Amino acid sequence: MGPWGSLPQKGITSYALAPNRQNPMAGAMNAAVFNTFRRTRHQILYWGLPLLIGYETMQWAIERNEFLNSKEGRAMYEGQD
Repeated sequence: MGPWGSLPQKGITSYALAPNRQNPMAGAMNAAVFNTFRRTRHQILYWGLPLLIGYETMQWAIERNEFLNSKEGRAMYEGQD
């Protein structure tokens, strides 16, 4: 190139558009679906097990409460406080 190759040229104009300005929402819905699936799959054990344990505990408590407030439950635990 020589010494003249690094000098700026005059009279030549070039325009460019940044990649994030071309179409900022390109593929956003597709990425959102797959990212949600990927993140859920990786986190399922962190929230799924406590959710299952909590549900089962609540079901047990509801059934126990209904039994204790039934005729049979009151008869079984009549003298206990």
